[in-house]
Formats: sequence, C-alpha cells, structure tokens
Amino acid sequence: MFSGALLLTCLGLQAQSLQQKVDQAVTAEPLKGAVVGAMVQDMSGHVVAQREAGRRMVPASNMKLITTGTALHALGPGFQFETGIGYTGEVDADGTLHGDVYIVGGGDPTIGVADTVAVKPESLFWRWKSLLKDAGISRIDGRIIGDGRAYEGHLENQSWSYDDTGTYYGAGCNALSFYENAIDYVVSAGVEGAPVKVTQRYPETPWMHFGNLTSTGPKGTGNSLYLYTTDLAPYAEMRGTFAVDRKQKLEHFANKYGALTCAYYFWQNLRGTGWEVSGGYADIDRGGYVRGRDFVPVDKAGTPKLVGTSASPVLSRIVRQTNVNSDNFYAEAIFRQMGERASGIAVYDSCRVAVADVLESLVPGTLDGLRMEDGSGLSRLNTVSPAFLAGFLRAMTRSRGFDAFLASLPKPGEGTLATLLPKLPADQKARVRVKSGSMDGVLCYSGYILDESGKPKFVFSLMVNGATAKTAVLRDTLGALIEGLL
Repeated sequence: MFSGALLLTCLGLQAQSLQQKVDQAVTAEPLKGAVVGAMVQDMSGHVVAQREAGRRMVPASNMKLITTGTALHALGPGFQFETGIGYTGEVDADGTLHGDVYIVGGGDPTIGVADTVAVKPESLFWRWKSLLKDAGISRIDGRIIGDGRAYEGHLENQSWSYDDTGTYYGAGCNALSFYENAIDYVVSAGVEGAPVKVTQRYPETPWMHFGNLTSTGPKGTGNSLYLYTTDLAPYAEMRGTFAVDRKQKLEHFANKYGALTCAYYFWQNLRGTGWEVSGGYADIDRGGYVRGRDFVPVDKAGTPKLVGTSASPVLSRIVRQTNVNSDNFYAEAIFRQMGERASGIAVYDSCRVAVADVLESLVPGTLDGLRMEDGSGLSRLNTVSPAFLAGFLRAMTRSRGFDAFLASLPKPGEGTLATLLPKLPADQKARVRVKSGSMDGVLCYSGYILDESGKPKFVFSLMVNGATAKTAVLRDTLGALIEGLL
C-alpha cells in the first residue's frame, strides 16, 4: 500500500512539473504566438500533462504513425507486396515467346531502390528471368510491358502542393514503381544570369523531353529549383534559380513513369545477359492501351498469364525504413495497399475508408479527432489532435503489430532524429521512441517513453503549428519537454 501511494505521489509531482513546463513554454519564445497542442499519458490513460489536446492540428509526418501502425495491425508484420511476371501469346517448341512479357505491379515500393531494405535490381531481375525460364521461355518476340494498373486513380494526392509533386518527396505512387519514382540530376551554377548546368544522373528516361528554363542567380539567393512534369505527356521543365555561389549538388525530383522505367531497366538487363527481345519496352496508359517510348498508344493491353511472383521485404522492415527516414513514398505505398487489400480499389477515398475501419476497431468512437487525406502527411489538409495520437499510441500496444511498430520508431540520433537531444546519454536515448513531423511552420513529436525494462511508460504527442522560429530552435524547446519525461 505504501509503495502504491508513493508511486502516485511521485507521478503527481512529475505531472505537476511537466504541466508547468508546458504552460511556461507556450507563453515564451519560440512558441509564443504559435498554436501548441500537447498530450502526455501513462499507459492506463492518466493524463500527465496536456495543452489544447483536443485541437486538430497539421501533423506533417506524424501521420505516418497512423499509416504504419494500422497497416501492421491489419496486414501483419510479415506481409509482403508481390510483383507478378506473366505473358500473353504463345511459346513455341524452341522457347520463343510470340507475345509480350508483363511485369504486373502489386505495389512493392522497394523495386530499384538503393537502401538497406530493398533487393538489388540485379537480384530481382534474376528472379524474374528464372520465372520466364521455368515457363520455357528463352527468347521474346515481343515487348517488356510495365503494368501498374492495380492502383487506380491519380499518382499523387490531389491536395498536395503543385510544387511538391515535382520533388522526390512528392513523387506519386503507382502499383509498379522504380527507384521510388524519383529521378536524380546534378546541378551546378553557370555564369550569373545564364542557365543552371543540369545533368541527368539516374535513372535513364530516354522517352522524356527535357526543358531547362533555369537561371543562375546572384550570390546569396539560394536554391529554388523545381521540376515541373506530368504523367499526361513525356515532357518536363526545370525552373527556378540556383545561386552563383552555391556548390554543385545532387537534386532529386519526381519521375511520373515508374512502370515504364521498370520495364526499361528489365529490358536492358535481359539484353545485357544474352536474351533476345525484339519489341522494346512499354507501359500501359490510363485508358488501358500499351504505349512505347514514342508514347503512341498501339493496342489494348492484354490479361497476362502469370508464371510466378517476386516478394518484397516484409512489411515490418519497410515500416522501419518509413518511420526512421520519414519516407513519403513508402508511406503512400502502404496507404494505397490498405485500400487495395480492403476493397480491391486503391484510389485515395478507398484507402481512407480502409484505414478508418481499422482505426475504429483500435480506438472506437474517436475518429472526430482525425482528418486523414494521405498516408505520408504531405497534405496540409491532414489534421489530428494530440489526444487522438496519444490514444492511438496506447491502443497500438494491444495490437499484434506492436513489437514491429515500436521497433520502427527511431530514437534520438537516428534518421530524422539525428539532431534531437544530442547531449542525452545513450541509455536515456534508448528510452525515447518517437516520430517527428515537420514542414514550414510545423514541428511535431509523438511516441513513447520506455521504462528501464524497455516497456512503454508514457505516450506523448507534442504539436506546434504556425510557428515562425527556425526548426532548430523549436526542436530544442520540444526536446527539453521530452527529456522532462525521462
């Protein structure tokens, strides 16, 4: 009895102390004048500290907590995306396919990606070639067709900023992608007033027509380069300025033709390893027609006979990459898959319904604290309350996916938390598992504080909107509040 009373007294003192810190922080710089929401709870739901906890705010990448958590709960940590290999036409006695090979996308976001999770393209292509060989195919008198038809609707969420959709972090997600539908350019300053020097690095996109409408700006004017492109036509323009005093840089933009890029690189790999492919490479347009590098629709796409599949890394590993590095593309692929698995339709409306159904089973009756537009948090129409996030984080501890979910959250010093609480001792950093979220004027941290045994002790959500201070200053202020929970 005494130990229980002592625990309650200590908890009360900690709550009082943290509540005072929160109250003081919001009335002083850098939070003064900003919208600040906070909710800290122990695992029984007791409120340790709060501030405007029911206010719905822009969460930025804190939205990935909901996307990844619901996916682990609904699909399971061992779920794998599948990519099918199939063909149309006939295979003759000599092993020649008189028809087309189809790469049938199933939403795997890791194809062609150079990270620690993804299978290297050469290994993946070897698997696909093995499937063709097992089907008796050794020569292809036809095309390699990238088939991304499984995900209906627009590549990007329609509420995303137009500028964002030309960047790597705003690359749209389709059922067959390559290199996260990104494209890299090396940019360097020219003579002031002259165009910026731009060289495409990777991947190759020989079907694209590229216009360089940039200019080299005066000293100190920074970098405002954007790639403007569309999936309606193979044309892209780079616009903006790049200051004359800036060093050469590798920039990452969006590639609207992930399925065609995947087909192109598999076609190249086949030819480079001795395969004969007579018909080139192609993808399928929104009308269901096959189109090659000239983008002229040729014929209606067929329904291929599948000969096998390749599998992505397990979902738990993809989620870890998503949350540690705040990977928008992975998050959108997971979100789209939720809709596809629930209803067979991967348009954004279906995805939102699928996630809402899972949330209702996890945190029933609380969905008025959430407006979810996308899976990554890139949309500024997303809103969520600190109270909802805290309740969701507590509910996740009862999910079959919780161990993978907790393991996916970085600690200070990892990924996007590289500069959070740099002076905190390593053993204390290990007790903080948190997802960051940031965009102009927004900084959020939500996650868990663990006890000495590694079990969740507190859940918390700290959210700032409408701030004018630099992110580094906001980060230090919120970091001090997080440290106060240890």
